[in-house]
Amino acid sequence: MPNYFSNLFLLLTFLFFVIVNSTADSKIEHKIAVLVNEDIITSYDIIQRIKLEAILNNKNLSNQLLVNNTVDELIKEKLKQQKIDEYNIKILDDEYLRFEESFFDKNNIDRNNTLFMLEENNISYQQFKNRLINELLWTKLIGRLYLRLTSVSDIEVNEIIKNNPNISLEQAENFVIQRQLDLQSSKLLRDMINEATIEYK
Repeated sequence: MPNYFSNLFLLLTFLFFVIVNSTADSKIEHKIAVLVNEDIITSYDIIQRIKLEAILNNKNLSNQLLVNNTVDELIKEKLKQQKIDEYNIKILDDEYLRFEESFFDKNNIDRNNTLFMLEENNISYQQFKNRLINELLWTKLIGRLYLRLTSVSDIEVNEIIKNNPNISLEQAENFVIQRQLDLQSSKLLRDMINEATIEYK
């Protein structure tokens, strides 16, 4: 535990300088960077995800905050996947395709251009797809665990409609339910992080 923060600092500093070099991922030896329980995150995983997020969000690769956030997100994905596997959550191909289409629409991202950028930066489509699959599976898991525990009050619905007069009653009710599910999701993930064994190499 005494070396936890120093190891994290060294890891992030190393990755920061590596990523500044656009050809770095082909030059370095891809070593284990983080252990999440028994699941491995390598330096290659981190660099590829940073490049993916930079493409999707139009961010600078040399942004130190992006490096930090990427490591955090990969750790969370590992923990989510462990819980998803525990409950054996599955999705169908057409569920994924609808989710991917929704992702591009909601984020106003051109799919063809994105796929071209991924190929140009040596990032496989499967890496992008895995990111979305994890998100979709986690959403299904949270629904299975907590949807039956949600409740909709007239006070909450009326307040939402008051602030957003153009939405329907059904949309307002769905918003209330989703907000409750998001809170449960955050709490579950926070508990999982607190209970996990996370080692920075």
